[in-house]
Amino acid sequence: MTQQLSTAATPFTIAVPEASLEDLRRRLIHARIASDFNNADWQYGVERSYLVDLMEYWRDGFDWRAQEAAMNALPNYRVTLDDVPIHFVKVEGKGPRPIPIVLSHGWPWTYWDYHKVIGPLSDPAAHGGDPKDAFDVIVPSLPGFGFSSPIDRTVIPRQMAGLWVRLMTDVLGYDRFAASGGDMGAFVSAYLAHEHAQHLIGAHLAFPALLAASTAAHDPADNPDPVEREIHEAVLKRRHTIRAHVAVHANDPQTIGYALNDSPVGLAAWIIERRRNFAADGDIEARYTRDDLLTLCSIYWFTGTINTSMRVYRDMIARSPLTGELDGSAPYPLAHDRMPVLEAPTSVSVFPGDIGFAPRSAYERYTNLHHYTLQPRGGHFAVFEEPELYLTDVRAAFRGLR
Repeated sequence: MTQQLSTAATPFTIAVPEASLEDLRRRLIHARIASDFNNADWQYGVERSYLVDLMEYWRDGFDWRAQEAAMNALPNYRVTLDDVPIHFVKVEGKGPRPIPIVLSHGWPWTYWDYHKVIGPLSDPAAHGGDPKDAFDVIVPSLPGFGFSSPIDRTVIPRQMAGLWVRLMTDVLGYDRFAASGGDMGAFVSAYLAHEHAQHLIGAHLAFPALLAASTAAHDPADNPDPVEREIHEAVLKRRHTIRAHVAVHANDPQTIGYALNDSPVGLAAWIIERRRNFAADGDIEARYTRDDLLTLCSIYWFTGTINTSMRVYRDMIARSPLTGELDGSAPYPLAHDRMPVLEAPTSVSVFPGDIGFAPRSAYERYTNLHHYTLQPRGGHFAVFEEPELYLTDVRAAFRGLR
């Protein structure tokens, strides 16, 4: 059934001024890129020759207008909720009974990370699927990210979940809806399943959001499942790759925000190192084209949202009540103490190359577990890197909940 948008939502066209493109090129021409040595393996961070080559392409070869046209080929909208601007894409499903699903991204992602799956989810028959699996697909930009800007206060995932309820019910007219997300978007989806279960058909998580306390103390040796144990041990070995940006974002994001908002080279280096570190195999060139990476960087650059996107960490990450230090084992704030913590039907995709892990036993204890899949491959950005695996699992997760 076609849903009518509230008059509060208006069509939105992405249109970066030509002056902004010229300013970016000028900055890239005059960039002062630091020297580098003994860094072929990126042990000190982004390797200089790789970065120089990419920046030259951003300056002379990258076609933002082509990317902009691709984004504008989808129906884009904007709405303001509680003085927070929300940009979103809405594509109606083609099938007998499409169900609405809101897809939430993370950092350093944008809503565009989902562009490979929007068509197959909304029109499965056109992509070799079953029309009975059709979804109305809604993909917002998180507040303070990309085109959901500018903002004058930080909005954390729990608050985002409340805004998504208003977006889906008040603006789009759905009584109930599904949710899926990875990284920070998994926290948004988990909070929907926790605090707004009455509105949720179900939640699909590609990251162990809200399970930090249960997993931090978990010893992989105690896990009887050999595949889960292997995944957890691998996750523990790559945890060092998240420490730098989490520490900065959670303590003094404004300081580095000044630098990254002023330098496209700095912004690109900060973002691209994370995409490389969190890729399933660490081979960024095998996972992303230069256009992929620079579209991501360009959205943050042209919207001036690298700063506001990073500040979310400062307010969402749990801290010790005594010292104020980051405490990854501390529970995130919850709306109730009922069990399971996630009351809506919860489905889980475990990608072996991710940076977080919780065993099936934790999901069975803390969530209303409906569907659980150990994926054969994929990392933190699996929806972009392994869209077919993501699609198959989302369809399977909600097939029994329609």
